[in-house]
Amino acid sequence: MIPLHQLTPEQVVQKNVESYNARDIRRFMETFSPDISLYSFPEAEPMLEGLNAIENFYRKLFDASPNLHSTVLKRIAFNNKIIDHESIAGRLGSANVIEIVVIYEINDGKIFRLTAIR
Repeated sequence: MIPLHQLTPEQVVQKNVESYNARDIRRFMETFSPDISLYSFPEAEPMLEGLNAIENFYRKLFDASPNLHSTVLKRIAFNNKIIDHESIAGRLGSANVIEIVVIYEINDGKIFRLTAIR
């Protein structure tokens, strides 16, 4: 297995999305930097900060969403930023499909900032 710091930003994000779809919290959390911040555009302040906050949020989401699945509709890779247009099904058991744009920022093989646009 290739260490995360040797992966391209796009490979790091792909591992993140695959772990999200598998609801594998351990593998999912491996893709985040200890100083991870999650923003909800256009808010200036982060919605979540740090690994504990991210893990608590996603553990609850994964537990409440047995059919959770994200499909990447379009991906743009630009330097250390990956921009995904995603279609998410099964969130919190809902039959509704939501679309979201996620901007991932990567440094040294870890996602340190995530911005969601809904």
